[in-house]
Amino acid sequence: MISNVPWLTAIVSFPIMSSLMIPFLPRNGNKLIRWYTLSICILEFLSITYIFYRQFQLNSQSIQLLETSIWIRSIHFHWSLGVDGLSMGLVLLTGFVTTLATLAAWPITRNTRLFHLLMLILYGGQIGLFVSRDILLFFFMWELELIPVYLLLCLWGGKKRLYSATKFVLYTAGGSIFLLVAALTMSFSGNEIPSFDIQDLMGKSYPLSLEVLIYLGFLVAYAVKLPMIPFHTWLPDTHGEAHYSTCMLLAGILLKMGGYGLIRFNLELLTHAHLLLGSGLMLIGGIQIIYASLISISQRNLKRRIAYSSISHMGFVSIGIGSLTEAGINGAMLQMISHGLIGAALFFLAGSCYDRTRTYFLDKLGGIAISMPKLFVLFSTFSMASLALPGMSGFVSEFLVFIGVINARQYSFSLKTGIIALGAIGTILTSIYLLSMLRRIFYGYKLFDKSNSDLVDLGARELFILICLLLPILGIGSYPNLILSICNDKAFSISLLYSNLIK
Repeated sequence: MISNVPWLTAIVSFPIMSSLMIPFLPRNGNKLIRWYTLSICILEFLSITYIFYRQFQLNSQSIQLLETSIWIRSIHFHWSLGVDGLSMGLVLLTGFVTTLATLAAWPITRNTRLFHLLMLILYGGQIGLFVSRDILLFFFMWELELIPVYLLLCLWGGKKRLYSATKFVLYTAGGSIFLLVAALTMSFSGNEIPSFDIQDLMGKSYPLSLEVLIYLGFLVAYAVKLPMIPFHTWLPDTHGEAHYSTCMLLAGILLKMGGYGLIRFNLELLTHAHLLLGSGLMLIGGIQIIYASLISISQRNLKRRIAYSSISHMGFVSIGIGSLTEAGINGAMLQMISHGLIGAALFFLAGSCYDRTRTYFLDKLGGIAISMPKLFVLFSTFSMASLALPGMSGFVSEFLVFIGVINARQYSFSLKTGIIALGAIGTILTSIYLLSMLRRIFYGYKLFDKSNSDLVDLGARELFILICLLLPILGIGSYPNLILSICNDKAFSISLLYSNLIK
């Protein structure tokens, strides 16, 4: 469905264009800069919400609000934007989490002008990636987030910020090379006129060997962002050193770019290769859940423990995508949104804890539940959400993934049993490392230097952020159709496509 009003161009360009005004704001106006950036984020999120409620049709499998114009005619490069059930949920997630991350960055007083400028550029780039309908435009948006994240790490990170930022760039840029080569190969192969438009590429066929190579090229790029083992090692270092507001963006949105790319390109465009390699993707996801959970248990640093839990939970996305079933794909989409909310909340709580105790090391914490009851209750609540407690969003998404594996008729009983066993063991390990984390932070004896009287509990701003994140987690857990109504038609169309291929 083609839109007469360029709604998507507006929401992509608005944060980026608004960021250009920040250098002209008054000097020493840190408070004004913060309010300006927060206002832009709120307006952007309200615009996204308006588009969802007024312009987006739920019961439709087609691309909606399509905008297309020629950008570079000689190479058939188009400014092409559109949304469907897959992208709309992630666009809403991006607007919601970015607005709260901007509010979470309120205490930052050093070079706030550059910090908020980078936040707005990153905002626009991430929205642009999820609505891109041209593969070259998708690559451009994929790369656009690289410099803002690098600078956010370098300038507002911890002691090893340069190492972690360099590692992030090397991994991401290395994966981007594979993404670009795979995109060019896909577009220029065959006798047809070269096209980067995703809709044109959907009807294109390739020799199986070439399709597998293209699939693997995309997979490497998305495996870095998702992240999959063994491409995951940048994530703990990055989360360990980044400011917690940046961690909220990384866990809440950036990791979802990998899962989105896997569904949009590997699953939708390269069907024969995915049918061949889907079982391997499920196996990697299962191993990833166990491996990351075991590593998380051994982490002394609070943020690194949460980072490894993110790696573990994203393994369910790989399993759901590999299952090729409606329930599994729905579970993968829902897991991306659920983890985006839970991960952002846990990193914000870790940062709030650090602001008071000045340490991330678990063996230097302890006994602060009485002096900070609000922090204790909310940290415990979000930890329960992370370990998939029934009634919360994590339970629904992981349950759907398990159902998807059971319904995957194309796989052997032994493979499905093994994947379910790995996921079940991972769920048990998740309980171990999260409950151990809570015990070491809040129970026992106080181990750090400050007295209990020096500890201040969560304030109004922090409570507002956490309640805003908690409400959708409880809402999705109680009524999953809040999100499934957006993505269900997309999951059904993909599963139907593979059902026909299997027959």
